[in-house]
Amino acid sequence: MPKNKDITKTNLKLEPYQIILRPLVTEKGYHRAEHQNTYYFEVHSLASKSQIKSAVEYLFEVKVIDVRTQNRKGKPVKTRYQRIVKRRNWKKAVVKLHPESKINYF
Repeated sequence: MPKNKDITKTNLKLEPYQIILRPLVTEKGYHRAEHQNTYYFEVHSLASKSQIKSAVEYLFEVKVIDVRTQNRKGKPVKTRYQRIVKRRNWKKAVVKLHPESKINYF
């Protein structure tokens, strides 16, 4: 089977707008964006690092140097009716850009 970096392990082809779900806008994220040119995104859980890199380069028209990922476990929370439910698991990507590239959130 030929290796295609656009296809996941489950043979699912993801488009760039399906890979990057949303930017994570936090105080820490703003600080890292200003000082280290690093941005945080919530990404599709089946996306690989190479898919994330190509999606960020395509959507924001920037040059990506490095991509790091984390699989985050959902936390248990109490509902209003004293039931304990679990939030969903999700994947976080930390994307470092070339020094000449910037992403404007707003």
